[in-house]
Amino acid sequence: MLLGTHAPKLDEKGRVILPAKFRDELSGGLVMTRGQERCVVVFSARTFEELHERIRQAPMTSKRTRDYMRLFLSGASAEQPDKQNRVTIPQNLREYAGLERDLTVIGSGDRAEIWSTSAWEAYYAEAEEAFAENDEEVIPGIF
Repeated sequence: MLLGTHAPKLDEKGRVILPAKFRDELSGGLVMTRGQERCVVVFSARTFEELHERIRQAPMTSKRTRDYMRLFLSGASAEQPDKQNRVTIPQNLREYAGLERDLTVIGSGDRAEIWSTSAWEAYYAEAEEAFAENDEEVIPGIF
């Protein structure tokens, strides 16, 4: 499970060192793609394969399904961490998420998300207020 908030730096070659807590899960390879809210989503290769199998079950007759699959899969890139646990974030994904030197990497259970630190701080400030004020069940049986 990928958890926590980390603050690595993007180097001049577009590489980031994976947080130590994520290395075991991602050491066998990973897939990065566009996330919602303009972040980069990172899945282990195994989790992405499982996700892809579920995506394949979606009805291709649905325009919304086709649109989502196109955007989600066309941005996907399979990557392998190097010996220093660095992984390259492809240029198209860096541009999509507005990534510069300062990054925030968060664990979201079965995936990680890579944000520009300024975008994460803005998102967090807005979302945390709604989280704190929530008075209805969002996830059945949890809150």
